[in-house]
Amino acid sequence: MKHTGSCHCGKVAFEVEGEIKGALSCNCSICQKKGSLLWFVPRTDLKLLTPDDAAATYTFNKHVIKHRFCASCGIHPYGEGTDPKGNAIAAINIRCLDGIDLAAIPVQHYDGRAH
Repeated sequence: MKHTGSCHCGKVAFEVEGEIKGALSCNCSICQKKGSLLWFVPRTDLKLLTPDDAAATYTFNKHVIKHRFCASCGIHPYGEGTDPKGNAIAAINIRCLDGIDLAAIPVQHYDGRAH
C-alpha cells in the first residue's frame, strides 16, 4: 500500500510503500520531546516528492541516525539510519502520514533511554 505524507507546511513531502502493522514510541531524549510514532521501512521504500535538501538534518550522540525535519515548520516527518544488519532504513513518523487512523495502529513502547 502506498502512503503519502509531509511536514506541516508541505515543503518536505514523500510517499512510502508498505503495510503499517505497528509503530514504535521511543522515550530517548529526542523522541520523547518530538512525540513521534515511528514505522520502520527499508530506505528504498521511501520516495521523496520534494528535493532532499528541503529537509534539514540533525544528528547527536553517535551520529548514526539522521533526524530529518523541515527547516520552515520544524516538523520531523522521517529519519534515516541502518538496521542491526547494516541495511539502510527509514523511520517514518506516522503522525505525518495522510489519512491514517492512529487509534487503529498498535504502538510498542521502547525504552530508548536505557540504550
